[in-house]
Amino acid sequence: MRTIWVISDGAAGNRRQALALAAALGGPVRELQLRPRAPWRWFGPRLALGGAYVWGAQGYAALTPPWPPLAIGCGRHAALATRLLRRFSRGLTRTVQILDPRAPPRYWDLVIAPRHDALAGGNVLAPLGSLHPVDATWLADARAAWVEMARLPPPRTGVLLGGPRRGVALDARWQARCAAVLRGLLAGGGSALVVASRRTPPGLADAIARALPGVPVRLWRDARDGANPYPGVLAWADRLLVSPDSVNMLSEAAATGVPVHTVLAAPLPPRLARFHAALRAGGWLVEPGAPRAAAMPLRETVAIAQQVRQRLGWDLAPAGHGGDGSGTVLEEPQSGE
Repeated sequence: MRTIWVISDGAAGNRRQALALAAALGGPVRELQLRPRAPWRWFGPRLALGGAYVWGAQGYAALTPPWPPLAIGCGRHAALATRLLRRFSRGLTRTVQILDPRAPPRYWDLVIAPRHDALAGGNVLAPLGSLHPVDATWLADARAAWVEMARLPPPRTGVLLGGPRRGVALDARWQARCAAVLRGLLAGGGSALVVASRRTPPGLADAIARALPGVPVRLWRDARDGANPYPGVLAWADRLLVSPDSVNMLSEAAATGVPVHTVLAAPLPPRLARFHAALRAGGWLVEPGAPRAAAMPLRETVAIAQQVRQRLGWDLAPAGHGGDGSGTVLEEPQSGE
């Protein structure tokens, strides 16, 4: 069985997309987490000289034969490794880069960039949202793993919190609007499942929970609250309220088949605004309290994997043979959306 290399900087959102695509393609996986040194981390894949100095001896030693038939990278830091792998392997390794690498797509066999990035090229695939593993089987497994959530009174409102990013401030004004929307959604009863991320400002999740007096709330802030219930929230929520900053969380919420809402306190940056507009046009993102309008959940990973097979002209493994995600980990992972 031919191994797929999955390369990221360790950020959770990048790992998740690359591993989801590898699983959809099938085959064993070797995972590498690489973060380039300065100045390469500043200039990313545009600066492709330096050899061992890019990652240090340990990272450079990981990029050695036997070369895989396919390497999947996600994120700008991984894009440097996938670009160089074509050179190191003398073309033996085909490379797929997820997210806009901020360099010409010709340096990779395929680039998968969400539609709102508006990246053009004959080797560019453009899904509407992020790649992810969420499908009917994944949701059933999550319901079984988090069956205790079934005891919370319905309708269960899942609240997925990201964090501030350029042009999106989850500040006091946003917090007040979010709390008001939640109180409206829960006016007739039900419960809330509030989940923070590593990017969530300290105290934001607690403040949201405190704004719901008398409402049963399941709150998760970090590992001190136990295992992250994010899969269970996606699986058991009857509706989802997602902070507007996270393309990954909005994409995964849209894959569940329940109504997905967000709260805006200011205009979004243009790229993110295009993504929100596409979700609304497709019926995956609706106004708070409105039912889901999309005909089908937003699940693009399998279709993108099929396009990868067709574009590269070969298959990796029989359908259904997934990797276990094990492999070389060069640094501790960090969360990201």
